[in-house]
This record gives sequence, C-alpha cells and structure tokens, in this order.
Amino acid sequence: MALDIPSPLQRWRLLLGEPAEPACGALSAECQAADAALEWLYGRDGDRAARGERRAGLGPSALSTPDWINTIHELFPKEVIERLEQDAVERFGIDEVVTNLEVLERIEPSESLLRAVLHTKHLMNPEVLAAARKLVAEVVRRIMEKMATEVRQAFSGTRDRRRRSRMKIARNFDFKRTIASNLHRYDPARRRLYLESPIFNSRTRRHLEPWDIILLIDQSGSMVDSVIHSAVMAACLWQLPGMRTRLVAFDTAVVDLTADVSDPVELLMKVQLGGGTDIAKAVAYAQSLVANPGRSVVVLVSDFYEGGSGGELVRRVKALVESGAKVLGLAALDSRAEPAFDREMAARLVREGAQIGAMTPGQLAGWLADVIQA
Repeated sequence: MALDIPSPLQRWRLLLGEPAEPACGALSAECQAADAALEWLYGRDGDRAARGERRAGLGPSALSTPDWINTIHELFPKEVIERLEQDAVERFGIDEVVTNLEVLERIEPSESLLRAVLHTKHLMNPEVLAAARKLVAEVVRRIMEKMATEVRQAFSGTRDRRRRSRMKIARNFDFKRTIASNLHRYDPARRRLYLESPIFNSRTRRHLEPWDIILLIDQSGSMVDSVIHSAVMAACLWQLPGMRTRLVAFDTAVVDLTADVSDPVELLMKVQLGGGTDIAKAVAYAQSLVANPGRSVVVLVSDFYEGGSGGELVRRVKALVESGAKVLGLAALDSRAEPAFDREMAARLVREGAQIGAMTPGQLAGWLADVIQA
C-alpha cells in the first residue's frame, strides 16, 4: 500500500527538508519514512542548498541500497518510484545493485536483496541480469529447503490414534498414550518416569483424489514478500501427488504463470511488480479454471485494496463459495506474517464465505491440508 497523500504543508516539508519544519510542522510517522528515503537519495547533491531545494539534518542514514529500493516501493506510487530509480542510477550513479556486476557477484544473498532485484530487474543490462538470476536462485533455494519440509509434513497425513504403527519416528509418537501405559514405571524417589513401551500411531492419507489449488498473487509493490513465498509454495505443492497447482499473477492484467510453477526462479523473474490492482478480474479468471468445485481451493494472496469494482469482487467470491469451491484469502504470506490490508473488504469477503488470514508459509501448508481433509 502506497503512502497516503500528505497535506499541502507536509508535502512542502518533504520538498524543503528539515529546515522547513518550524513553518510546516513536524512530519507524521509515515511521512518520516518517506523523508528518510528522499534524504538517502537527494542528500548526495551538494549543490541543492544553493538551489533552494530540500536539505535535512546531519544524522547518518540507516538505509542500505536494497533497503532503500524496497522502502520506496512500499511508500510511493509507481510514477514516483520510476523517477527516484532513474535519478538514483543516472543522476547519482548508485549502481550497487542495478549496474555494478562486481558488487552484485560478491554481495551476500538475502531476502532483502532478492526483493530489491525483483523491483529493479527491468533496469539491468543482460550481464548484470544473469548475475542477479544466480542470486535469486540461491535465495530461493534456501527458502525452498525450509518450506518443502513444512509442506511435506503438513500433507503427510494425520495420525490415526486407533491404529499403532511400526514406524518409530517422532511425528508418529503418541505422547499421552505412552505416558498412560507406562505410569506404573514411575520412580517417586528419583521423580522419573521410565518408558518401556513407547507408542506410535499409524497415519492416514489426507487426500485420495486430485485437488486443484489455484494461487492468485497480487503483484502490487507492497506484496513483494508474499509474491516470493507464493512462488516457492507453488513449486512445493507442484511436487505433491494428487495436487494440480496453478499460479496466476495479477495487477490490472492477469498473467497465468503455471508453465513456470516448477521453476520458482524463472517464475519470479517474470513477475512485474507495481501498477494498479483489479482483484475481481483475477477471481473471474480463477472461476474459469474451476472444473470440479468440490475439489478446488482458490487462494487469493492480496492486500484486498481493490482498484476495480469492489461489488464485482464480492459477487464473484460469493459465486465461487456457493459453487462448492473453497476460497482462502491471505493478507500476508511471508516469514513474519505482518499484514497491512483493507479490513473492510476482507470482512465483506468473509461474510460471503471466504476464509481470511495472514500467516507464514508453513501455516498455509497446514491450513491447506486441513481444508482438503475436511
């Protein structure tokens, strides 16, 4: 979600910098973040004071280049972001990420840097883009290594407490029945319980027939973390038996990326972050993909700020639910699960039968498994 339009005085304060604060008033917390981002860039211009342009205090900037890129994509509209990025590269020569191959090759891969690459890959020349792809691949590998384990555990089946298992593994361990059957071996003097016969449960499969999972991913700039984890989640689900996974990215247009769902690196490099949002159009496309509503789950990953018709979005979600399909809405899908979303729209969708949450990928895997099992 972009920065709310500030008042005229706040805009003048952002333009002129800290010296204008006595006349314009202090900045709001949200505008302070925008001020820091502007200062990080335009504070490099030594001649700005002579021209009467903004200038701020002497405190050091806490932003790295990747942090700055991610911040401006969260705070500013698309046209402002494009101008800031253009000034950064062409006016101030800030090339640590978008032009300097040597720096890009030696920098430590991280999710923060991955977000920055996704925001700026359209500015990279082919040689730098190839190096950036390697960085993306390494970060995705790390995320997938963890997420694949969480997905496998969630979909490996539920414990059947009526039957015992010969597979003595931790996830099948029945703690309560083991304690109950070994209570006679408790030693009061040592205050210890000695286990002679640990009990393990067998497991039942959570799904016997194929399920269709349709992931609708909002490409707006504030959803970049969710886009990353959705791409990896889709690849993990793709590998499961009995699951047909589709991944669809949208802004004001809808792009079906299912052909690349098994390769999250390629998928992420095709994502175009930013722009408007037409959620209803994406849900309409999902409706066209649903062949067996009773075996279909539509997962909408979005901040629910509808740029199109809110009424149309609600109507289409209602129609999906009434057809028998499951509709899950995610306001955030990343390691922190910190949502910022349109709560009014989310509440309207819940009233029509959708289920809305914000969660980590591991929690989504468990939620999907529970929905499929029900």
